[in-house]
Amino acid sequence: MDRNLALEVVRVTEAAALWAARYYGRGNEELASKNAVEAMSKVFSTVSFKGHIISGINNPDSPLSNGKILGNADHPEVDIALTPIDGHATLAQGGYNTISAIAIAEHGSMLNAPPIYMEKIAVGREGRGVIDITQSPEVNIKRVARAKGKYIEDITVCILDRERHRELVERIRALGARIKLIKDGDISGAIATALDDTPIDMLMGVGGAREGILSAAALKCLDGDMQARFVYRDQKDKELVKAMGINDLEKIYTLSDLAKGENIMFSATGISDGELLPGVRFMAGGAKTHSIIMRYKTHTIRYITAIHRFDYKPVY
Repeated sequence: MDRNLALEVVRVTEAAALWAARYYGRGNEELASKNAVEAMSKVFSTVSFKGHIISGINNPDSPLSNGKILGNADHPEVDIALTPIDGHATLAQGGYNTISAIAIAEHGSMLNAPPIYMEKIAVGREGRGVIDITQSPEVNIKRVARAKGKYIEDITVCILDRERHRELVERIRALGARIKLIKDGDISGAIATALDDTPIDMLMGVGGAREGILSAAALKCLDGDMQARFVYRDQKDKELVKAMGINDLEKIYTLSDLAKGENIMFSATGISDGELLPGVRFMAGGAKTHSIIMRYKTHTIRYITAIHRFDYKPVY
């Protein structure tokens, strides 16, 4: 894939973030999502590739649902994982840690995950190779602390603030590690484990499987590590996994199972302030956005701050 494609893709996350940010704190999750989807799909139509959505919106009528084709060219042919807003409800309530994110990779190289839950454990470069999702939280935290040369009391674990994580939280507190609870945005939480300027050492817990694919693509670019497995609420969830062509329902997925190959790119733009990026800042006649772009082939990480003048930009 052409390296300039990464710069094309950041325009897509910027557009979605700009339009979603207008509905920050206005209490209308559906309207925020609708506008972000519309902006993202329109900018995607200007990108020179043939993109297959393998992890998109869980609505067959959406232009960004699984199986839809994006772009205005026949080559290169790529897979796309996306979320116009990671943290819809949080954004609508005026909350913290929401982003727009996209991962692209060679066709056939990212896991086609259904819209169910996934248990995840993610770490940065120093923790690579020491995590094991089949082991207890206590064992994994001790291993990461040892690998990073930290006391257990100095390890910070990021967890989604959900009732299902009550036991996990109690066990980690009993061990003595620190906890960062987030309302939404476990993509940001996973990526933060691999960045030097954040306090997060690990991400643990259960979140969306499709968000897990985006997290894996970014962590691969950052030399991090991740393991995951599907969590089934009922028989219907198991049937969804089987429909994706997956027969081993208890499989443990490594980072390379979730996102493989060298041609992987990731882009995210902040909507509201969070662990990973500042949010959109509106000003007279325009706005400022903050984005991160990663490319696995070269391990390049770029932070882009852009000023958008609305009088000169297309209306998405």
